[in-house]
Amino acid sequence: MDRPLIKRQTTLTANVVAFCRFLRQKGYTVGPREEADALQALLAIAPFHSPEAMQLCLRAALARTYAQLHTFDELYTQYWRELDKAVDSKLKDGAPEPGQKQKPKRGAQEPSLMNIKNWLQGNTQQEEAEMAAYSAQEALSHKDFSVLAEAEMEEMRQLIARIARALARRESRRRKASPKPLQLDLRRTLRTNMRRGGELLELRYYKPARHKKQIVLLCDVSKSMDLYSRFLIQFMYGLQSAYQHIETFVFSTQLYRATAALRQRDFGQALSELSGRVPGWSGGTRIGESFHAFSNEHANRLLNKQTVVIIMSDGWDTGDTALLGESMKRIHQRAGKVIWLNPLAGSQAYEPETQGMQAAMPYIDVFAPGHNAESLKALQRQLR
Repeated sequence: MDRPLIKRQTTLTANVVAFCRFLRQKGYTVGPREEADALQALLAIAPFHSPEAMQLCLRAALARTYAQLHTFDELYTQYWRELDKAVDSKLKDGAPEPGQKQKPKRGAQEPSLMNIKNWLQGNTQQEEAEMAAYSAQEALSHKDFSVLAEAEMEEMRQLIARIARALARRESRRRKASPKPLQLDLRRTLRTNMRRGGELLELRYYKPARHKKQIVLLCDVSKSMDLYSRFLIQFMYGLQSAYQHIETFVFSTQLYRATAALRQRDFGQALSELSGRVPGWSGGTRIGESFHAFSNEHANRLLNKQTVVIIMSDGWDTGDTALLGESMKRIHQRAGKVIWLNPLAGSQAYEPETQGMQAAMPYIDVFAPGHNAESLKALQRQLR
């Protein structure tokens, strides 16, 4: 029996990605970047006012040559016609017996199969808005931590954990050339021997690259930073498998080393215990005094030119701002890079005008927002 050409999906995002895979089978050069471009383009024109709008949008994003422009419409019609058949078949197979209620499947996601079918037939009612939102996770990743609804908290925690794990795996896969016969590097072997007519006369090897980079996190856990700091600490907790040398400190009115507590397997339990131990958690802020303590007690041991210091704070200092500037200068002189993530910087109107931020700014290499999941993805680029 022949395998079906089109597999039924239950979200518009999944169907668009499947459509891109379908185009690849037809000779189109459509990779992950083109898939992302197509989804971003759909988001830009949402909500759709006609099925033709999506077709034109995808054609503009995915058809790169004259030949592809000529064949795109036919392939588009073919794909969605097959999908429509799959939807009809599934709805028919899943119809309940007369008088029997159909139980919703566990983990079922909106939009439903019927919503897809209605949209394909030109439905412009309220369900259209559900179809336009191509990814609930994508929307959540751009949402400010401080405005999350209670129901979104756990979903955001899971999203942050997935981002951290994905970045940790990417870092763990890094490798470098090795003169010893460890792991065969097939790509470099083929490239080297192409000059010799393609015969494999010389083998190349690789070994996992060791991360010399060290990370020190100084995280503000005062009242104004409570929600933001919990998510960033979780993010750094997830990166521990990739970076062996991570030290985490939290501060409000005092500095507290949190590294040992965060090495527990259960992050939620570790954070709960930590919040009970740290003096002034969700209280006031004395950044200058806290950084002065770090500089005197830990800087000599932890900071060198391989160290990246990440500071997470809104810069509201109720203590000695002159001491903050002096401590930041010492930290900057010893560290390789100082990154300050400020959740308030997520607003386009934000200016670092507080006395604390003014004192610290001359000693910051990268000043960036730290208000949502997207800003944590950007942090990985800064670490490189």
